[in-house]
Amino acid sequence: MPAPARRSPVVTAVPTAGDRRENVLLRELVAVYSHLSGLASQDSDVDGVVRLVAHRTGSAVAVLGPAVDVLAAAPADAGERLADTAVSASLGPVLDAAAQNRRPVSLPGLGAAPGPIVVAPILVGDEVAAHLVTLPPAHPRPADQELDDDLNLLLTEHAATICGIILGREEEVAAAAGRARTDLIEGLLLALDRDDGEAERWAGHLGFVRGTDHHVLSVGLLDGGRASADVARVLALAQQAIGRRLPGAIVAARDTEVVAVVPAPPGRGGGLDGVRSLAERCRAAVLDRHPDAGIVAGVGGCCRTAAEISRSYSEARSAVDAARRMGRAPAVLAFDDLGVHRLLLQVPDLGELRAFATSVLGDLVRDREHRADLVGTLIEWFRCNGSPQRTARELHVHPNTVTYRIRRVEEIAGLRLDHYRDRLMAQLACEILQVLGDVS
Repeated sequence: MPAPARRSPVVTAVPTAGDRRENVLLRELVAVYSHLSGLASQDSDVDGVVRLVAHRTGSAVAVLGPAVDVLAAAPADAGERLADTAVSASLGPVLDAAAQNRRPVSLPGLGAAPGPIVVAPILVGDEVAAHLVTLPPAHPRPADQELDDDLNLLLTEHAATICGIILGREEEVAAAAGRARTDLIEGLLLALDRDDGEAERWAGHLGFVRGTDHHVLSVGLLDGGRASADVARVLALAQQAIGRRLPGAIVAARDTEVVAVVPAPPGRGGGLDGVRSLAERCRAAVLDRHPDAGIVAGVGGCCRTAAEISRSYSEARSAVDAARRMGRAPAVLAFDDLGVHRLLLQVPDLGELRAFATSVLGDLVRDREHRADLVGTLIEWFRCNGSPQRTARELHVHPNTVTYRIRRVEEIAGLRLDHYRDRLMAQLACEILQVLGDVS
């Protein structure tokens, strides 16, 4: 029989130190991947991702917003290291490159950084919402625990992906909450005289306290012909100004206005005057940025229940409409200050109002340039309740001058101001001229 064939001995490769190190690092990478993926499925935030990556790698990690502002950082000095002059000066082009390529970028140390820096874009949908940046450890880890450049790049990219998932989820939640809030506010503004308890529940969700004094504030623009983008920018700034300066206000942006349900400030200077003062400060803040914006604010009457909010809103809108029809931009116009103008504003044809004033005052209206002193004196005379002395003080003239001018008014217009009917029509004509902006 032939002798059996001899088998070749099996040679088992002995892992080298490098192989063992690579296996350890791969296991570490898989563990971190798994932990990061778990964060995405939990109610975590980007701070949790940053802390995890920093803890497992020993790197300094930060999330930078669109304005290169630090949104999250670990350890605490990571933000300071990124603010280093040499690092921050070189980081901008790197962020732009990572955003353009939609891929992480690894580059040699910048400034005082002892090793490579990795920048990965954080994508929410198709938009780059932020960047994840890893800096090498300030105190190097043992060689057998240090990730090589490729593994560090992979880990940073995966962490950025998880951050994108978390930020996207936060945006969706915020958008849903914003839509729900807007729907509640819309319901309160439009639910006129609703008293079935539903409005109170809606208002309660928004922070409205029943029984306390509130006023509805409507902010809009006089010039409806502005470009829509300009209107959007001005109204967005108005919304921010109201949110910062009116604590406790329920604020919503609508198509052509910003609406706020504002609690009246307590104590002296509160009530309508307090709300008017707060609104004036908000308006001034907008004009600081957009000095040419014809921005006007209307304030509705007091409301203490949710069912009254819609009435106050309607009054605030009427005040804004009054400012538009006057053709000028008072700082803030309150509905309670409109007086007889409330009735005048119900007339749709301004020509009818002007025709009435002309029929009452005659040549005083037709020849305003030469009769300005007479019309102005008549208006001030009505304001001073027909007192020549008080009128003279307001106009800085002698009382005899006032008496003479009033007599000339009667002669030119054919009026008897000591008769109730003539006096009423003349005063109404003067109010119309002020509404139309024909006199100051």
